[in-house]
Amino acid sequence: MIIDHRTYDFHPGKLKGWIDVYREYGLPVQQKHLGRLIGFFTTEVGPINQIVFMWAYENMGDREQRRAAMDKDPDWAKFREKTGPLGALKQQTNKILAPTDFSPIQ
Repeated sequence: MIIDHRTYDFHPGKLKGWIDVYREYGLPVQQKHLGRLIGFFTTEVGPINQIVFMWAYENMGDREQRRAAMDKDPDWAKFREKTGPLGALKQQTNKILAPTDFSPIQ
C-alpha cells in the first residue's frame, strides 16, 4: 500500500469557499474513483490556510489508473470549473508515503 499525501496552500480568506465547493462537487467524484480516503484536515497551528488530505492505494499503478479514470469523469471537470474562478489555490505539494512493516496503517 502507498499513501498519496497532498498539501494545498490557499490564499487568505479563500479556504472555506474552496472546501464548500469540494464537499459538494469534488469529494463525491474522488470517492467514486480514488477509493479509500484516509483523512482530510485543515491546519490549526503552523502554516495556516492549508488542507492536508491522504488517499490510500494498492501501489503506484493503482493510483495512476484511478486518477486517470477520475480525470476523464465529466463531474471532475465540473468541480474544476467551479474551483478555478475562486482563485483560491496558491500551491500544491504531493508526497507518496510507504508504510513501514510496523505502521498501524498497512
